[in-house]
Amino acid sequence: MGLFSQYFAAAMLLAEYVEMEENEGWFGSIPACPGLWASAPTKAECEVELRSNLEEWVLFGLTHNIEIPPVGGVNLNLSTAEVTEVLG
Repeated sequence: MGLFSQYFAAAMLLAEYVEMEENEGWFGSIPACPGLWASAPTKAECEVELRSNLEEWVLFGLTHNIEIPPVGGVNLNLSTAEVTEVLG
């Protein structure tokens, strides 16, 4: 499993879902990922939407040099020293 797949799987294990009142659907979030949430009519659809939003949230963070919180022991942030080491 690749690094991103590991991160997404670990993050989704932390997902929390709440059924909204009066059949308004479901709300999901991952507390370790500030500002990340989703809502949908069913819990299953909410989970799919949350995963999609997580992927976009990580991509946005990485492309805008925003630190991504490590989740489940997976750190997507590379320091300058790590990049230099990888690139040689």
